[in-house]
Amino acid sequence: MLPSITYLDLETTGATPLKDRITEIALVRFEQGVEVARWQTLVNPEQLIPPFIQQLTGINNRMVENAPTFAEVADKLLAFLEGTVLAAHNVRFDYGFIKAELKRIDIHLRQKVLCTVKLSRLLYPQHYSHGLDAIMQRHQITTVARHRAMGDVESILAFLDSARLELGESAIANAAHQLMRGPTLPPHLDGIMLEDMPEGPGVYLFFGENDLSLYIGKSTNIRTRVLRHLSSDHASAKEMLINQQIKRVTWLETAGDFGALLLESRLIKERQPLHNRQLQNNRQLFSWKLGATADARPIVTLLTEEEINPAVFGQQVDGQLFGTFKSKRQAIEALRKVADAHQLCPKVLGLESGGGPCFARQIKRCKGVCCGGELPEIHYLRVQQALVSHKLKAWPYVGKIGVREHNQETNQTQIHIFGDWCYLGVAETDADLEAALNTERTLKFDLDTYNLLLKTFSAYKVELINYSIAKIHH
Repeated sequence: MLPSITYLDLETTGATPLKDRITEIALVRFEQGVEVARWQTLVNPEQLIPPFIQQLTGINNRMVENAPTFAEVADKLLAFLEGTVLAAHNVRFDYGFIKAELKRIDIHLRQKVLCTVKLSRLLYPQHYSHGLDAIMQRHQITTVARHRAMGDVESILAFLDSARLELGESAIANAAHQLMRGPTLPPHLDGIMLEDMPEGPGVYLFFGENDLSLYIGKSTNIRTRVLRHLSSDHASAKEMLINQQIKRVTWLETAGDFGALLLESRLIKERQPLHNRQLQNNRQLFSWKLGATADARPIVTLLTEEEINPAVFGQQVDGQLFGTFKSKRQAIEALRKVADAHQLCPKVLGLESGGGPCFARQIKRCKGVCCGGELPEIHYLRVQQALVSHKLKAWPYVGKIGVREHNQETNQTQIHIFGDWCYLGVAETDADLEAALNTERTLKFDLDTYNLLLKTFSAYKVELINYSIAKIHH
């Protein structure tokens, strides 16, 4: 299939490479289609194996007590992997564990990999499931050592033998080469570096000459999204232009998609990348403020972004704000439409100057508050009702809250702190959390954060912690 390929499977104490450890390694190496070596060993994980994992794999703590540690078998493993392609079922899982174990002993591995799950999808696209159990059932493969490392490697090899009989060697070889080829990348970027990109959520940053910030984006899978950006199959002229200008790529991982959205928004506003437009903080925000009494003239006033105080949203007196507009002109046009639709007085609203009845009254589009035909209190109530759909929502919590995200793959937990619709910071430790909760800072309203929180609260996609109730315990 490939000139040199090594099929590998691991058993582990859990699913998270950063905290769980390897308990068993098995591999079989082929050169030019001929098996040249195989090896298997139990590994002392230097931590207890959970009961569920013991039941699943049959590997218990007594079995690994006197087994070598990973550090003691690392050289032998690296010798097997040298100059070969590492193949495994869901190879990112196994590769991630090997890289994490090697990193603990200050070895950084870069290995070409092939995923037999993806290979099965290419060879048998008519099937929905490509897990090892489903493949074994379809191809009538049996083993007495399921969930043991060598048993699973041999099941993968049996699957490939079955596929050769059904589809032919050339079909398997072509599919493998297609997966190994991957996307076509610009010649000035290091493809090996891109292999190190995580397949989880976060933000990626593209830089040009002199470290000019070109573009910042977010994704639930950084590696997939960046490789799609850099492939030769560009979706737009903009992507082609970005591709031509890129000199460096970096990324920042987050615990989840919510944190990635927040980080993307903040970094774009801070760095003003050349090709980001939507989230750049180069606009002026306006909002209408309703007067505290019916006798106020004008009854609404236009506030700029600097004057918007999110702490008073929703207050019944002297705090009700309506609408978020990107220009003064847009705000005035929106108010004119509301006035016309609800027969409100443009003069009382401050949209028209001069004495006597307003022009709308003369054409019977105003109920006459400007000339004694309607009580100011009634008009005031109608203004409130007309603007209600534009009203900025009051902060729905007493005090600050945290939005908690946890990534099981990386074991990363982040708590994002908010108060009065404003983002106060992110915490990954108790010290970070206490600092964020106790720091007093001037709140600055950000429309993107406000809209994101509205969507988040309505969807209930993340865990909310109310810090006015839940205190910090060390």
